[in-house]
Amino acid sequence: MDCLQAIKWERPRLAILNQLLLPHRREYVEITTCEQAHHAIASMQTRGAPAIAIVAALGLAAEVCGMAFAGDAEARAHIRQRLAYLQTSRPTAVNLFEAAGRLAAVVDAAESDVAAAYVAAAERMLEADVADNRAIGRWGSEYLGALAGDKVLTHCNTGALATAGHGTALGIVRDMWRAGQLARVFFTETRPYNQGARLTAFELACEAIPATLVCDSAVSALLRADPAVKAVVVGADRVAANGDTANKIGTYQLAIAARFHGRAFVVAAPSTSIDLALRDGAGITIEQRAPDEITAASGFTRASVDAAAAAGLVRETLQIAPAGTDAWNPSFDVTPAALITAIVTERGVYVKAPGADVFDLSVAPKLAPA
Repeated sequence: MDCLQAIKWERPRLAILNQLLLPHRREYVEITTCEQAHHAIASMQTRGAPAIAIVAALGLAAEVCGMAFAGDAEARAHIRQRLAYLQTSRPTAVNLFEAAGRLAAVVDAAESDVAAAYVAAAERMLEADVADNRAIGRWGSEYLGALAGDKVLTHCNTGALATAGHGTALGIVRDMWRAGQLARVFFTETRPYNQGARLTAFELACEAIPATLVCDSAVSALLRADPAVKAVVVGADRVAANGDTANKIGTYQLAIAARFHGRAFVVAAPSTSIDLALRDGAGITIEQRAPDEITAASGFTRASVDAAAAAGLVRETLQIAPAGTDAWNPSFDVTPAALITAIVTERGVYVKAPGADVFDLSVAPKLAPA
């Protein structure tokens, strides 16, 4: 649906939906340079591991389209330098680094017209991400559809706004709803940045999927109160070779709650989120964000939201904790593979061998086409 198109690319123009204004206003920001793409990623105008990689790739493509290079050597050097710069925007999501590596290999291999080869490769990434997400949705809905219960719980935002389209964990929810397998989805507010309350709520309302918002601190009570919630389904920013998974802060405690209450805990991610170079999650860099995301709250006044069409939005920041309060604000945590039931990728569903606590992601998924 158009209301969920977070990335618009029509060569040579890139525009991204400014997610800092959602759910109250849909406004696109044009990206013509790598500096603008870097800012969009770092400031979280765009977010979600797959979307970060695509916006970085297409941001550079937009810049390259507007340049005239003296030759292929100059183009190759420029693209490589700019890819390195874009990788500094956010440190945890592996998709950005994986995409940069693939694109660098393309420009190194191109024998002529390096700039055109780069732009074409970035465009193929956009198309592939949508196809991968739809495959994740199909595999995940098939896997979860076999479990008892007709409700699921999800965390953060993992839908069309976090990807090039359709989504990962929320893509599974979408497919389950369309297949008649789902009566309701519960979703967390996802403190402190509230991606669930702002963005997942927006996506679910856009598609009229029955949904209920819950506080992050209420999920254990929800799982105990409602046995029809058969699974927790989340995305991933980086998955180590053994299945340890870095995702939005709060994911780890959801996995503990799911294990205690006997529910499935399912990770949904494209294979580009799997980092086989990392043996386990101990090697994953965790981004630390500003303390004031916790000690203060930022949002739009209700009056300005009600009158947004006429007067525009007014953002205000409210100080919650005493000024100077120390705060620990990691953006992600790592869920041990032992707490994860299955990992759904576009290639199929990974499950652990009988008796194993970890996954072997170096081989083909257990549930996949013959």
